[in-house]
Amino acid sequence: MRYGFTTGSCSAAAAKAAAFMLLSGSEKKNIAIETPKGILFETEILGIERGKDYVSCGVKKDGGDDPDVTTGSVVYAKVSFDEEFDPEAFCGLDPKLEKEQSSDKRKREEDLVRIDGGIGVGRVTLPGLDQPVGKAAINHVPREMIEKEVKEVMRLFDWERPLNVVISIPGGEEIAKKTFNPRLGIVGGLSVLGTSGIVEPMSKQALIDTIKTELKQRKALGQDTVVIAPGNYGVDFMKETYGYDLDKAVKCSNFIGETLDLCAELSFKNVLLVGHIGKLIKLSGGIMNTHSHEADCRMELMVAAGIKCDLSREHLLQILDSVSTDAAFQFVKEEGKEAEFMQIVMKQIDYYLKKKADERFEIRCIVFSNVYGLMGMTDGAEELLNRA
Repeated sequence: MRYGFTTGSCSAAAAKAAAFMLLSGSEKKNIAIETPKGILFETEILGIERGKDYVSCGVKKDGGDDPDVTTGSVVYAKVSFDEEFDPEAFCGLDPKLEKEQSSDKRKREEDLVRIDGGIGVGRVTLPGLDQPVGKAAINHVPREMIEKEVKEVMRLFDWERPLNVVISIPGGEEIAKKTFNPRLGIVGGLSVLGTSGIVEPMSKQALIDTIKTELKQRKALGQDTVVIAPGNYGVDFMKETYGYDLDKAVKCSNFIGETLDLCAELSFKNVLLVGHIGKLIKLSGGIMNTHSHEADCRMELMVAAGIKCDLSREHLLQILDSVSTDAAFQFVKEEGKEAEFMQIVMKQIDYYLKKKADERFEIRCIVFSNVYGLMGMTDGAEELLNRA
């Protein structure tokens, strides 16, 4: 199956091309960038528009063989000079500025590329997302990609003054209605997303076959205990807390139920599931496929646990309106009932995991959050991790 490229890659490519044309005065019909995955993205530049102090151009989004609603959209970047910026102050010609501390200098350097969203790019209105309230919904990895590519062009032309970058996706507001953005409190358009820069086709059978192949390899090496995880989210937490490299875990994506069935089929004796509460809270309701297209009862399940530990009605309603489990958990913390709440959640997760295992193997679970750290574990989970 053919992979595609994210809106983040398209934004970075368009911004690089626009910056090049702005600083060079010449036209750029094609551009190439290296994605975080290490795969080269080469693309045609569309819709070039020039002004006295700006250049705008676009890149057509190609999602490959993934059923991506943004495929075919054109992602535009407008790069312009910053009229309010004092070049003499920035260049250090003012003697007073030459005495600034190194931290202030770094801050000015980080401010060289100023990124915002335009038409068709959503804006964050609720807490708990990748970007703070009020910011354009351009996630941190795409922002880093845009900054990297624009700064590369700036170095090429020895340009040391700030540039503004505005990302737009015409038609994005209408397309966003087909996504979860309205529910997440992202208004006015799409999110600019991507962690690897590429879109990998989400063929369910292909993913399950890959999971089975990796499990078979572990079994062939004589392993009876296996760690499974939805993805690499939480790598830093697991290394810092347990000294465990999550890259060693078998990635089950959203297919937790299918992966557990494969573990039974291959006669593993012990399975440890490690994951973020945003995914694993769904297990407390017996949901074994955690993809949002299958089910998304995260807040309802957190409210159910909140009712059992007697959270206030006000906080229960605030949990229902939260856009992420991390944001929702803050209301549990405000009443000092974190331990009781997570004990209830872990009891439910343990029940449904053991029901799925059906005595075919031993199953344990660790739940964490990048905000709150370790949130809960079932009995024997840490011991099993030490044996993995």
